[in-house]
Amino acid sequence: MLYNCVNIETIAYTAPPEIITSDDIETQLAPTYERLRLPVGRLELMTGIKERRLWKRGMMPSTAATLAGQQALSQSNFPKEKIGCLINCSVCRDFLEPATATIVHKNLSLPPDSQVFDISNACLGILSGMTVVASMIEAGHIEAGMLVAGENSRPLLESTIAAINADLSLTRQTIKPLFASLTIGSGAVAVILSHRDSSMTSHRLNSSTSLAATEYNDLCRGNSDKGMADNHDTLMETDSEALLNAGVETAVQAWERFNTESPTNDDFDCFCTHQVGNAHRRLLYDKLQLDITRDFPTLAEFGNTGSVSCPMTAARAIESGIIQPGSTFALLGIGSGINATMMGISW
Repeated sequence: MLYNCVNIETIAYTAPPEIITSDDIETQLAPTYERLRLPVGRLELMTGIKERRLWKRGMMPSTAATLAGQQALSQSNFPKEKIGCLINCSVCRDFLEPATATIVHKNLSLPPDSQVFDISNACLGILSGMTVVASMIEAGHIEAGMLVAGENSRPLLESTIAAINADLSLTRQTIKPLFASLTIGSGAVAVILSHRDSSMTSHRLNSSTSLAATEYNDLCRGNSDKGMADNHDTLMETDSEALLNAGVETAVQAWERFNTESPTNDDFDCFCTHQVGNAHRRLLYDKLQLDITRDFPTLAEFGNTGSVSCPMTAARAIESGIIQPGSTFALLGIGSGINATMMGISW
């Protein structure tokens, strides 16, 4: 899909205050590590994640998303009365119904004639939301829209640690599907898209390509949706090796289509990817034959922040000056299911 009139006003993020290191997690898992004779330092060595962040206990996804939304409005100075659509795109939601977006909409005092709903697409949520809002802008249905996501990893992390320590039947082999849950971090992000005629920037969303490989939908699954408050037991099982290989293969096919469908994608100054782990990073850049020195990593200090990961990485690259006015960069998103979306942006 080529976009002719969609600009990005801002990509904003909010980082949680509490830091938990991989060493901290392994300390909590000491009984299991000792029983299975697992080497200390294994978690960071396997993933490349030194630390991840947590919201204060009791923080709801809508509250985190609201913080990012407020940051986006303040950062861009874009008039909120022009926002005709708000979509919450996080894996984490406050409850099954109503849409978590309704709470964020109220908190941000956005216009009553906005369309307000949730999109759920695992770690690809924000990029999926961007394609929806961009299409609405292209079609002339709205002047501008906002995507938000607030990911709260505390319930999953704490439930996984407790489950591992409680299950004395676990072996070195059967513990593997639970390890991916220990890489998850928290964060919040907001993106404002607008029609070029209304935009206060020259940041252009040029193109996007999406590809589904749903034959792999069973490689990473969370338990039934119980909300994401701290008192809920949330668990996820992941076949990490199979997901790594299938996800990268899907990305290769999506990248080929992306370059065929989007002739402006000759040379990017920076790549912002969904941050999963060091092995995934190396394999992705190798298979796509991309220059890994143009990658902007955030994995070591934030872990895998779900739908927040890819856009927050872009926001931090902009903040750091790696992406400057005149730069071009790509968002490369892969989510369990498996879905892939790639976007080309001129900043």
